Amino acid sequence: MKKKLQTYLWLVFYFLMVFLPLVLLMILPRPAGREFLREVSVSLGFIAMALLGLQTIPTSRLRFFTKAFPMDTLYTFHHGLSIFTFLIALLHPVLLFINNPETLRLLNLITAPWRARAAVISIVAMIILVVSSVWRELIKLKYDIWRWIHDGLSFLAIGLALYHMFKVNYYMSLTYQRVLWLVLTGFWTAIILYIRVVRPIIMIKKPYKVARLEEERGQCWSLYLEPDGHEGMDFEAGQFAWITIESPFIFRENPFSFSTNSDHDDCYIGFTIKELGDFTNEIKSLEVGQVVYVDGPYGTFSMDEHKCKDFVFIAGGIGSAPVMSMLRTLADRKCVKPITFFYGNPTWDSVIYREELEVLKGKLNLNLVHILEKPSEEWVGEKGYITTDLMRRHLLPSYKESTFFLCGPLPMIEAVERSLHELEISPRQVFSEQYDMA
Repeated sequence: MKKKLQTYLWLVFYFLMVFLPLVLLMILPRPAGREFLREVSVSLGFIAMALLGLQTIPTSRLRFFTKAFPMDTLYTFHHGLSIFTFLIALLHPVLLFINNPETLRLLNLITAPWRARAAVISIVAMIILVVSSVWRELIKLKYDIWRWIHDGLSFLAIGLALYHMFKVNYYMSLTYQRVLWLVLTGFWTAIILYIRVVRPIIMIKKPYKVARLEEERGQCWSLYLEPDGHEGMDFEAGQFAWITIESPFIFRENPFSFSTNSDHDDCYIGFTIKELGDFTNEIKSLEVGQVVYVDGPYGTFSMDEHKCKDFVFIAGGIGSAPVMSMLRTLADRKCVKPITFFYGNPTWDSVIYREELEVLKGKLNLNLVHILEKPSEEWVGEKGYITTDLMRRHLLPSYKESTFFLCGPLPMIEAVERSLHELEISPRQVFSEQYDMA
């Protein structure tokens, strides 16, 4: 209940910051109104400016914010709201042009005043932002390069939009509007400074070293780290952290789920990482003693966050990493609750943790269900994909009271969620962690 209240309060705060400039205009003294379309255009401009600046919040990874919302939800919200913000910002000048076609001359960067030039360049920066983000994989733009472009264009768009607002100086001539926008700008700047300066400094002061590296099946590696000169971090089974092997100021980092027991007595933390790209392909080359920087823990995908009568874990491939953290932790706690684990993989040889899962069956009340997409002729287990009928065959009779944890690629999660809907499982009992957050 406390977490739900916290979530609602953050949502109220967020949208209050979006609409506060307009609310103040309506309830406090202001200059005389102008044509209807022009006033609508200005209102949209104010909303777009507030949304543009507040877009720093969802992806800021501020602890008090990530405790209220799952990270994949925040990134999905950021993606959708970014496109909406761009459309609102674009509609702002379009309405001005419709209201007064003569204002089209402001698009001429040679003759237009600087306030208009700033607005045009800001819109162009936003167009490039949206195109490079939505079609990043299609144009084969590397993530770290895209991130520098994304950040640079974001700061340019925000800065020029603010310059445009203050130089137009109609409603911004009001003292309370100037103060409000300066406060909002200070708030956004503080978040950016924390992300780009303070957090990297904290990471540098608390480095980790590679303790050992173990090869797993399916082109995966288990990376174990130990704190270097500090006490390390506590995490909840199912959470994740961001890792980089370069300077934190370079911002070339990637998120990985903890795969180790969260109730560990030592200071070691571990992640299981699959070779899927430029950074993950480098993991196998790490050497014992090499410095690694870790930012975490994050995520609400945790069994400790929910009251569970029994557990149902559903994972595909490397999506088993946070599930293993939960199973290892439950085994250490000597948990006797019923546990069902649906584990999908391409082949038997690609099943990560295969031997350890058999050991855990002897320590837990665990019903382990392997599902293979491409089984051998000798395979007698489940085949294909995790479907409604397959789950119905293995779930407890009281499965409608179970708590479900899903982790894997987005297509798998969407398919499984449809199956859970067919099984009449309440969405309040289903928690998921997706791979794609960038």
